[in-house]
Amino acid sequence: MRHSRFWELMAGEFGAAYAPTLARSHVLSALGGRTPDEALRSGMSPREVWDALCEDQDVPESRRHGLDPAPRRP
Repeated sequence: MRHSRFWELMAGEFGAAYAPTLARSHVLSALGGRTPDEALRSGMSPREVWDALCEDQDVPESRRHGLDPAPRRP
């Protein structure tokens, strides 16, 4: 997963305004007591960070790959 996809998923799940705050302030034991931002800056893969955050925030499996885009209208 690329960093850009990580941030897309963050905004989709937690909202564009709250996602950066969550990434800066939420400490996860699964990330070694780091925030998602700190874990990413230390070189941890975005996928690993995303999975740890989803587990911690009880994001259902059905939403962990993002929401399906709305169908296009003709």
